[in-house]
Amino acid sequence: MLPFTVEQFFVVFGSYNTAIWPAPLVAYGLGLLALAFLAKPSAPANRITSAILGLMWLWTGIAYHWIHFAAINPAAPVFGAAFVVQGLLFLHAAWSGRLTFGQVGSVRAAVGLVFILYAGILYPLLGIGFGHAYPNLPMFGITPCPVTIFTFGCLLLTAKPMPWWIVAIPLLWSLVGGSAAFLLGIPQDWVLLVSGPAATALLARNAPTGHLP
Repeated sequence: MLPFTVEQFFVVFGSYNTAIWPAPLVAYGLGLLALAFLAKPSAPANRITSAILGLMWLWTGIAYHWIHFAAINPAAPVFGAAFVVQGLLFLHAAWSGRLTFGQVGSVRAAVGLVFILYAGILYPLLGIGFGHAYPNLPMFGITPCPVTIFTFGCLLLTAKPMPWWIVAIPLLWSLVGGSAAFLLGIPQDWVLLVSGPAATALLARNAPTGHLP
């Protein structure tokens, strides 16, 4: 039993998106920048892409979960803490150069690009199509579910092994947040529900012990 109604859930998105404007536009700008760097990876580009992911997770944990979602969900502070931790992990990966992008010409890369395009384009369009007009809908780069799908898309484009803990929190959120697909009637979140297990399985193929390729 959820501690809030479907109507309250979408009202939070409305107040959140209105309060943080023009952050949605900035998020799309950062997403396009990350996509450009993924297309032409280099050591500096890899660090910037990792930092962009970190900023998205930090922002969502603080601005969405802690400041807005907490008004209707007692679990939001815990969710926010997980997002902040994940954001810090990505910032650490940016500082240390831990993530190397450049996966091309594979099923994994194709799925990654599909996830990226879904998070940025199809996810909000489907939300509108299902009757949730802006600002009352989850937006790219600043709300949990699109951020998670976009993250899996980026991670599927990595070209070298990564530590398993980079994927742990996004995988858990794909299951927790993905439950909205049926609990709250958000059909676009079905992709989130399968993105975590699918991406993790693709990343784990032929992975060294303790790492994901």
